[in-house]
Amino acid sequence: MDQTTLVNAGTEKANALMTLVTQYGTEFGIKILASLAFWLIGRWLIRFSVGLVQSSLGRQNVDPTVLRYVGSFITVTLNILLVIGVLGYLGVQTTTFAALLAAVGLAIGLAWSGLLANLAAGGFIIVLRPFKVGDVICAGGVTGTVTEIGLFVTAINTADNILTLVGNNKIFADNIQNLSHNPYRRVDLTAQLSNAADYQAAIDLLKARLSALPNVLAVPAVDVEILEFNLLGPVLAVRPYCQPSNYGQVFFASNKVIKDTLGSADFPAPMATQTLIMQQP
Repeated sequence: MDQTTLVNAGTEKANALMTLVTQYGTEFGIKILASLAFWLIGRWLIRFSVGLVQSSLGRQNVDPTVLRYVGSFITVTLNILLVIGVLGYLGVQTTTFAALLAAVGLAIGLAWSGLLANLAAGGFIIVLRPFKVGDVICAGGVTGTVTEIGLFVTAINTADNILTLVGNNKIFADNIQNLSHNPYRRVDLTAQLSNAADYQAAIDLLKARLSALPNVLAVPAVDVEILEFNLLGPVLAVRPYCQPSNYGQVFFASNKVIKDTLGSADFPAPMATQTLIMQQP
């Protein structure tokens, strides 16, 4: 075989290789572009669908936290299906990918069991609704106003304006006190009287003055009764009622009324009395 024949054979093989590369490269390039378009359109459709569902639920006055949960669940689920669909279009074995995804999910579940427990507890909080955003609660050792119910934690702003994030599982596994649920709250205070004081006059005067305070409810009426006795004299239980949102204002205003009323000249200051016995030798 002469040199010319060899050159011609090599040229033919090179041309065939180039044709093959061009053919498969074109097909693969088209698939890549189509997959990219599939991904972009799919992402847009997911956002549109989630927005449509959230808007529909929002018109039905669904809790904002529920909207976030639903939106997150739909987004994650549809994105997983979109990835599987794109990989399947590119020729990747999706069954293997699904098995790998399940294995990764299991490993993550075992490693993040605490986070998943918080996630599950958050779901129960949304469904059972022991409290909502804006309620004042005592849960997980924290007392304050709920500002957000998240996927894993609940944000509580305390009375001294400190934001505290409490794990949902800790909240759901413990006692929950919702201080905003009932239409009114009782403010529990005490007032010390002297043994020499006219307790009935003090009771009547405190009831009258406390009932005149702003935001103190007429029904239930203010309770002022003798709670107990000590060495100084009778101790009065002073209990006005108010709406939960006015608790702090009524608490401090009632203390001022107690001080101004019982600090007058009509009521002697409570002082401990002692009896001194002297024996002559």
